[in-house]
Amino acid sequence: MDEQWPDGSARRVIAWATALPPSAGKRRIVAVEGRSGSGKTSLARAVATALGAPLLHMDDLYAGWDGLRDGVTALHDRVLRPLAESRPAVWRRWDWTAGAYAEEHRVPDSDWLLVEGVGSGGRVLRPYLSGVVWIDAPAGVRRDRALARDGQTYAPHWIRWARQEDAFYAEDQVREAAHLILGNPGS
Repeated sequence: MDEQWPDGSARRVIAWATALPPSAGKRRIVAVEGRSGSGKTSLARAVATALGAPLLHMDDLYAGWDGLRDGVTALHDRVLRPLAESRPAVWRRWDWTAGAYAEEHRVPDSDWLLVEGVGSGGRVLRPYLSGVVWIDAPAGVRRDRALARDGQTYAPHWIRWARQEDAFYAEDQVREAAHLILGNPGS
């Protein structure tokens, strides 16, 4: 199991999540939330691998650099609500290069679904979620990580995206509603 940041974090999430009730039929849906660069993807990947769970990235749902809310709507309308209604969940991937939605993907059958990314714990989504994990990390560490991950592609959009995060989190109060809060101080 990948433990790239605070030792035992993935095991802690798994122990917590296995006690959660299903939220969409027999499926447990867990959101891994936090600001850009906080470590959501690394943690979610480790948890999903250990649980044998599908992992959906909000980066695939955002409609570009100004699409945070569009991504939340897509997750609600195309994934969570259909799963809760025992219907197939089919979402479209955002093609960042083309600037448009691309091919469709069906959410695989499973007892679990992990969703990671900014917005995955939004207010409108919470009725469909078994639980929300929030990851805290210092702003400087987050920025360094995000720019190391995405390079100069992300650099001109850092402030633009942070403003969307600020507005979203002020309105949806995701950290305050999280069931499990983890610190990721970085190295």
